[in-house]
Amino acid sequence: ATLALDNGLARTPPMGWLHWERFLCHTDCATDPHRCVSERLFREMADVMAAEGWREAGYQYLCIDDCWMAPARDENGKLQADPKRFPGGIHKLADYVHSKGLKLGIYSDVGNKTCAGFPGSYNHYDLDAQTFASWGVDLLKFDGCNAGRLELLAEGYKRMSLALNKTGRSIVYSCEWPFYLRPLQQPNYTEIKQYCNHWRNFFDVYDSWRSIKSILDWTALHQDSIVKIAGPGGWNDPDMATLPGIFVSLSQLVIGNFGLSWDQSVTQMAMWAIMAAPLFMSNDLRHISPEAKRLLQNKEVIAINQDPLGKQGYQITKDKNFELWERPLSGQAYAVAVLNHQEIGGPQNFTFSLTLLGNGLACNPACSIRQVLPASRDWGVYSWVSSLSVEVNPTGTVLLKV
Repeated sequence: ATLALDNGLARTPPMGWLHWERFLCHTDCATDPHRCVSERLFREMADVMAAEGWREAGYQYLCIDDCWMAPARDENGKLQADPKRFPGGIHKLADYVHSKGLKLGIYSDVGNKTCAGFPGSYNHYDLDAQTFASWGVDLLKFDGCNAGRLELLAEGYKRMSLALNKTGRSIVYSCEWPFYLRPLQQPNYTEIKQYCNHWRNFFDVYDSWRSIKSILDWTALHQDSIVKIAGPGGWNDPDMATLPGIFVSLSQLVIGNFGLSWDQSVTQMAMWAIMAAPLFMSNDLRHISPEAKRLLQNKEVIAINQDPLGKQGYQITKDKNFELWERPLSGQAYAVAVLNHQEIGGPQNFTFSLTLLGNGLACNPACSIRQVLPASRDWGVYSWVSSLSVEVNPTGTVLLKV
């Protein structure tokens, strides 16, 4: 069982685009052809990802979430795409996505129905894995709705992992396993990592600051159990919500939508890099502001997120409205984030001793410091005993590389 997943994939956190948070379960293409979950939507996103630098920035997976299916399996028991919304079928869409230098992700569920009520994979794990592989799918997001008992949940996640491996096709396996376990028992992350490439820990992301804040609080609270397990091949996926959502999804970057201010967008980008989180955008790339695009394509931030050492960051101190986080990087460097929780007033200064970083080793005997976000600039060289004073906007974050 320990070798169940060894699929050599996700050596760094996967990056891409996912339809869920922005497009939800819109299936009415007659009245809203631009927003409905359809072949057209994914072809248009693939075109934009290839034409506007998203692919080069590292966003390679174009992912279909719930609601892509026909309401029933075909006469051979196989899953099928809704014929009206996906007239060419998934295989043809996968070919198109591959022709753009991108990879296609798809969605199914461990239970007998998906969260939105479409056919689930229960009792069809091998058949569905073979179907996805034959279509040319590169990633499977496997949800956990309607699974029944906990034993069936765990068994279903393991069986789909083995079924995917048996196809011989490289398919990244994204699980929602710990999220569905948590209300009832503490997840065994060592076991989960044997089967999954990344796994979701928390509620759906909403397009709001409250949602972003709740995930950061949850992650800091549980960091002792989740940080150590993350690494090449297996990643914590911080999803979040203000309220438990009915639907579930990969952790999504909601930058470029409606709910976050500029500083809050900077905070999401910086903290997802610190947490070594998969970077899946859920926005409309056909209509995105130049600022949001620059932030999402920021090479320095993406390099931190994709650092080959693969260690997840953690909170090292909390002081009134400020949080200080660090993430060990390759080359004996560290990414450091200073987050200001205050939601009133103006920019505030946070001063801390550099001896706090890397158990005192990050700046011993000296270090150079570069600011990555909100804007890129060099801060120069500091000695081990220096203090650093960082000015941070309300709900904003300053991301540094030390």
